[in-house]
Amino acid sequence: MSLTVHAQVGSGPSSQTATLSMADAVRLALERNRALRAQRLAVDESKADEITAALKPNLNASFGAAGLSVFSPRQFTFGTVDNNVAYNVALGYTFERGGKREQRISVARDATDMTAKGVMDAERQLRFQTEQAFINVLLAKSTLALTQENLTNFSQVVEVNQQRVTAGDLAEGDFLPISIQKLQFETDVSAAEIGLVQAKAALRQLVGFETVPDTFDVTGDLAYGAQSVTLEDLQREALASRPDLLAAHSAFTLAQDSAALARANRARDVSGSLGYANAVDSNTLGVGVSFDLPIRDRNQGNILHADIAVRQAAESEAAVRFGVLTDVSNAFAAFQTSEKIVKLYESGYLDQTQRSLQITTYAFQRGATSLLNLLDSERTYRDTQIAYRQALATHMTNVRQLTFVVGK
Repeated sequence: MSLTVHAQVGSGPSSQTATLSMADAVRLALERNRALRAQRLAVDESKADEITAALKPNLNASFGAAGLSVFSPRQFTFGTVDNNVAYNVALGYTFERGGKREQRISVARDATDMTAKGVMDAERQLRFQTEQAFINVLLAKSTLALTQENLTNFSQVVEVNQQRVTAGDLAEGDFLPISIQKLQFETDVSAAEIGLVQAKAALRQLVGFETVPDTFDVTGDLAYGAQSVTLEDLQREALASRPDLLAAHSAFTLAQDSAALARANRARDVSGSLGYANAVDSNTLGVGVSFDLPIRDRNQGNILHADIAVRQAAESEAAVRFGVLTDVSNAFAAFQTSEKIVKLYESGYLDQTQRSLQITTYAFQRGATSLLNLLDSERTYRDTQIAYRQALATHMTNVRQLTFVVGK
């Protein structure tokens, strides 16, 4: 486990700082997320239903006495009880017909399998949400570092031009707009600080609020990594491993077995009994059989309902299948687009904006260009750097979205 805790000496009782990698964040989310843990318990509930489905009917025991003279108390003596009262004891059992028990077990197992696939899909979604939140924290950290660097650099420009005003090389009226522009850089830093707090709070919610302290940090950088994938491979893998598609197939199997159970319930159970009777000096054994005559109720409504549910499950599975293919196509297109955008920035635009800012700053400090040109170069550099970082974050997210839509 790569989760580390650092102690800051002299910082008080809450001096621990957890440092999370992306793998740590995903692992903790899958282990500690309360909503997912609650959903996993549904699998245990379904397994309990399997036990219920496999149970056989209980034996039925009965005892009876006839001939008690309770309405003629004067005739009630121990002798009359012994001579006139008849006793009977019987055991009965219901024999299930039509394979009901086997079909109930199949239906219960299908329900467990469908529930387990649903939990797998919830894990898939939580994993992607955690990776997204982690990348957002990386983006917020990078943006904050950029705004702080911009503020530092512009503060140096302000300081140099303050010295020019003192030396008489720059009019105070020309200096004031430069000093006022510093407010924008300070505002950018404040906004970036708030963005980082919010991004970390969202990640903390996913990994478990009580799992990491308020001061936790993340490791890693926004970075571009080339990926070699094809749309056909992604679609093939998605159709084989997407949990929601597997769950839809399990739902279709469940509907089929439920229809078979409805037909099995059409068969009427037989109740058999074995009894012993004692009447005066006579001891006898008796047997009995009872069953419903399926003249009116042959479970027609439930059978029709189950057949319709099978067709409905088939349509739902087809809809999920087409949705999976659409998700893969959209994710692949987004991945390709984000990859092109990152390559465009890295092909020279970043260096050009940085070089342009350096040249403009140098020229302005020597009076060779206007303040408008300097501020325009500052804005272009800042916007380009922020857009580049957002493009990196989008590409990293899209790479993980490929895994998400494939369902591996």
